Amino acid sequence: MPSPEKDPEASPPTSTPAAPEPNDIIGTVKDLSHADAALDFLRHETAIPPITPSAEKRLVRKIDWMVMPLMWSCYCLQYLDKTLINYANVMGLQDDAHVTKDQFSNLALIFYVTYLALEFPHGFAMQKLPTAKYLGVMVFLWGVIVAVTSACGNYGALVATRVLLGCFEAAVAPSLILITSMWYKSHEQPPRVGLWYLGVGTGTIIGSLISFGFQHYTDGAFTSWQIMFLVVGLVTCMVGALVVLLLPDNPMKSRLSHEEKVWAIERLRANQTGVENKHFKPSQVWECFLDPQTWLLSLIAISSNVPNGAVSSFQATIIKNFGYDSKTTALLQIPSGGVSIVSILTATILAGKFNQRGIQIVALLIPGILGGCLMAFLPADAKAGKLIGNYLTNCIGATLPLLYSWVAANYAGHTKKVTMNAILLMSFCLGNIIGPLTFTAQSAPDYTPAKITIIVTCAAAAVFTMVLVAYYRWENRRREFAFAVEGGHMLDVEFADVTDRVNREFRYRL
Repeated sequence: MPSPEKDPEASPPTSTPAAPEPNDIIGTVKDLSHADAALDFLRHETAIPPITPSAEKRLVRKIDWMVMPLMWSCYCLQYLDKTLINYANVMGLQDDAHVTKDQFSNLALIFYVTYLALEFPHGFAMQKLPTAKYLGVMVFLWGVIVAVTSACGNYGALVATRVLLGCFEAAVAPSLILITSMWYKSHEQPPRVGLWYLGVGTGTIIGSLISFGFQHYTDGAFTSWQIMFLVVGLVTCMVGALVVLLLPDNPMKSRLSHEEKVWAIERLRANQTGVENKHFKPSQVWECFLDPQTWLLSLIAISSNVPNGAVSSFQATIIKNFGYDSKTTALLQIPSGGVSIVSILTATILAGKFNQRGIQIVALLIPGILGGCLMAFLPADAKAGKLIGNYLTNCIGATLPLLYSWVAANYAGHTKKVTMNAILLMSFCLGNIIGPLTFTAQSAPDYTPAKITIIVTCAAAAVFTMVLVAYYRWENRRREFAFAVEGGHMLDVEFADVTDRVNREFRYRL
């Protein structure tokens, strides 16, 4: 079969700090059960002609329409559903359920505690079970929990639903990262991750409009926030069912023609990250924990998500404390969604065009720092300036799709990818747990310590990002030097299910 197109950054090799799994013989891969599932599918394919540039464009467009709308729907609903409590808070939830300010803060962080606790179990289940089907079932189950929240009349019931919501929503991001990596080339991944991550911005806009609309609901049978939870929960259940029925588990089991399946797999050779492997490999877990990039990515995710957690859970409260009523507060959150959409699209498109993620992350953190400064240090009567500062902090959340695509591009070996997805999402949770804790009842209504925390953590995330980029540059230079000495391409190493550390030909994307 003709050699596929090479990624410009994916030139030759390095040393091998960890040994491959038994029976994985790099270059000859005799035991296909331990290699990537794509290699077994391709082994007997000799008659399929190479894909032409025009045919590849048509294929990518077909893949986009097959997977992206459902992926966007999942992420939009997970963001909307977890932040509905933010809208419900200004619609009378605290009074109706007799919840104090500190208890409401706890509701925001309890979700992320269970989200964090379930990441590794979800990762293991995703490797063993069909990924898309597993995702669809989780979406359906959290939709049930959202609908049930409409019946909660006290703090204990709300705690129970937030715990269960965190359990089921914990599966969505790692599933979508895996699905993106099994369909797209590394330079195509940032804009695709950006497209489904647009669910954050669109979820904010939809949530604001839903909140505004349901605040006009005056029937005595339900409160406005109860009917909001019920309707959104039922919509989520329907989307979960569609994901089970329509989203393919991998290219080999998709609705593509046989020829298109071969092309879809072959075009991913340049990634050198494989497609799928159902065998859990403990050595890859251990390697993930020893890899320096793991902990730098974790630190970036924690520090950038402290402000993200604070803003997503308390944005309505912050805006209302500027002196607006509940209906105006709902409408004034719409520009936040717009800022999120523009920043996500701009950053991910540029990252895909130049195959550079680090510089885009730093660029997004700068307006976050500026926004924190405006909210923290402007005088109390400067409502417009403080509101602009609040909007600017929505740029921070756009760093997350870039981190997702960084992990998808720079981690090879299916078990290692699954493990890193779990670590990244646990780091995301830690940041979102810390963020709401900075909003204390004692600092209300200005919440100045929380706003200063936004500034400090954004600056720290920028520093960690620059260190990681420097590490990748150093590691790539070291590998190029080693390849110049050792040389030689190893046949089928791209689908041998070996890690980026083992594969001497792997190059890290910046």
